[in-house]
Amino acid sequence: QLHVVESGGGLVQPGGSLRLSCASSQYNFDYYAIGWFRQAPGKEREGVSCISSSGSGSNYANSVKGRFTISRDNAKKTVYLQMNNLKPEDTGVYYCAAEDTGYGNSFCTRDDSLMTDWGKGIPVTVSA
Repeated sequence: QLHVVESGGGLVQPGGSLRLSCASSQYNFDYYAIGWFRQAPGKEREGVSCISSSGSGSNYANSVKGRFTISRDNAKKTVYLQMNNLKPEDTGVYYCAAEDTGYGNSFCTRDDSLMTDWGKGIPVTVSA
């Protein structure tokens, strides 16, 4: 299992930016693909973005393409989600989750049923 912790959420005005972090202290962090998911009040959980264990592969939900960028620093055991031009519909609780795909893999998925380890979530509110 991979223990992950989110940070960086908060309140931001429409058009603003936030950077979320997903950190782990475990030695085998670079064996895991990481996904970011969000859940708005009254809505189903949505896969926002993911990045492969090597960092060479990633994908995004259509709703965030061109505004969000995912990256990872395996030396720091951290994945980042840079969120720009935020909109009120980006409001929700953001979770990072991990899937053991093996070292050096270039594939990731935003399918939450494949994630085995979840953070507790962090709220993001986009409001004027």
